[in-house]
Amino acid sequence: MALPATAARFLVRQRERLRTFGVRPRIALPEGAVARVASAAAELVRQQVCEPVVVGRATGGSDGAPCVQPAESPFLAKYARLLWERRRARGVSENEALEQAARPLEFAALMVAAGDAEAMVAGAAHATHEIVRVSEEIIEPQQGVRRLAGAVLMAVRDAAYGHQGLLVFADPALVIRPTASELADIAIAAAGLARHLLEAEPRVALLSFSTKGSAQHREVNRVLEALRCVKVRAPGLLCDGELQADAALAPAAGLSKAPGSPVAGRANTLVFPDLHSASIGYRLVERLGGAVRLGLLVLGARRPVNIVWRGCSTEDIVHTAVITAAQVASARQASG
Repeated sequence: MALPATAARFLVRQRERLRTFGVRPRIALPEGAVARVASAAAELVRQQVCEPVVVGRATGGSDGAPCVQPAESPFLAKYARLLWERRRARGVSENEALEQAARPLEFAALMVAAGDAEAMVAGAAHATHEIVRVSEEIIEPQQGVRRLAGAVLMAVRDAAYGHQGLLVFADPALVIRPTASELADIAIAAAGLARHLLEAEPRVALLSFSTKGSAQHREVNRVLEALRCVKVRAPGLLCDGELQADAALAPAAGLSKAPGSPVAGRANTLVFPDLHSASIGYRLVERLGGAVRLGLLVLGARRPVNIVWRGCSTEDIVHTAVITAAQVASARQASG
């Protein structure tokens, strides 16, 4: 399916940002045995948006992208030591750490943790939970982050929704039923993603089956408590809830159901109350509405870790890598 114009414009903008910043981040791709990954690496080299490093024996040509065989790498001993430091509390021996560090996924994460790469894109051959586990144990969460979460960047066909047709959906993959405090953390992290990646003022909607007291239930109370937490932790953030999806997205519904809300009818960041609703929601938008998801972005890791899915195409990997490179560039700019 062809990319919506909203997605195509966004990706062009990210390439422009990378050229403007003069940044070509080094991104580890730990699934070289998948032919689509090697092809994506070759395309990324051609486009000059990043420096991909293929980890594992590449299937097919990677044309200009370096391929690293973990077992033959001169960095393996250093990485094994780093891995042992991360996992020895779990009873991992130094010999076991050496064996584990030679696995492509762990090796790529160690490259990022050691500063030899700035980000990682994976998922063509690994399950999401594997990538998240490695990210938590090796790359580690940012200071103050208690639990990694996820967000999908969705490009819908109608540019009137979200920010020029782009919306952040959180969390569709990792946290099954967040507590109110975790929901607040997800909202704040997703807002940061919207601000830096979409280059837009985040307008965060805490979604529910109720809008402003239209229903009474403990699940609604959890969303309301999350809103209270957000206002304490990020008082300047435009965040509101509880809002039904139409009240969050459609101006007329927002005005009718939540008059005076700074978010209703204009949300660009949707925070779902649980994994069920988030996963169902983005797949419905994708299948019935012709929207396109531009990768699963991990929220809260020290460095960008983004996830494609098992059935991804070469183009999907390229698009996710472009977004990942833009995240690195944005972080560099923010740090001065």
